[in-house]
Amino acid sequence: MEDRAGSPELFMFLASTVHDMKNSISVLTGTLENLLVQAGDSAQDHPAYPQMAQMLYQSKRLNDHLIQLLALYKEVGRPNYPFDPTPVQVSELVDQLVAQQRVLLRSKGIQIDTGFPSGLIWTLDEDLVLGLLAHAINNAVRYTRDRIALTIREREGFMEVRVEDNGAGFPPSMLEAGQVTGQGINFLTNSSGLGLYFASEVAKSHKHRQRQGSIALENGGALGGGCFILRLP
Repeated sequence: MEDRAGSPELFMFLASTVHDMKNSISVLTGTLENLLVQAGDSAQDHPAYPQMAQMLYQSKRLNDHLIQLLALYKEVGRPNYPFDPTPVQVSELVDQLVAQQRVLLRSKGIQIDTGFPSGLIWTLDEDLVLGLLAHAINNAVRYTRDRIALTIREREGFMEVRVEDNGAGFPPSMLEAGQVTGQGINFLTNSSGLGLYFASEVAKSHKHRQRQGSIALENGGALGGGCFILRLP
């Protein structure tokens, strides 16, 4: 019997299936966001409001995972898929991230603070980095009490992006997963594996003058909770 595990047809079928699932989840997410916006501030006192907010969080989380699978398909199934770094205005990147997350954060009563150098421009693959940071913010929603900080600075020739929260911090298993990301993660036993692997691959794909990007997880930081750190050369 022919082994079709690595066949282009199977890769294409799986990618098409994931793409259709992502589109359906995107429609669901958009519908939930519209309902929450139309309901207005008064709806927050309705008994069903927290459940709708949780549905929005879970749908965004699932959409993140599907986007990550598609990106990994491009890497594994089509190794020649073009990496597209371009100069990006950091302020516009932050505006896009905050706009994408505004309804979810508001529905959960979470404040987001941002800080970045005015006029900073960095060369990066905008779509991949947006997906990575959106996932980091969604993950912070899971751990925070009521506050998230997104800060960007230039440090030692790298652009350093920090997504921090004021929760209890990452559990030890997730910190350990972050430390061994470059060595491989058991996706079956660590639910954070796919997201961290995706983030690590996106970071490492950014190279400049024999340096490459990286990620890190730690506890503490400005808000005393979990910190996701992305460094791009």
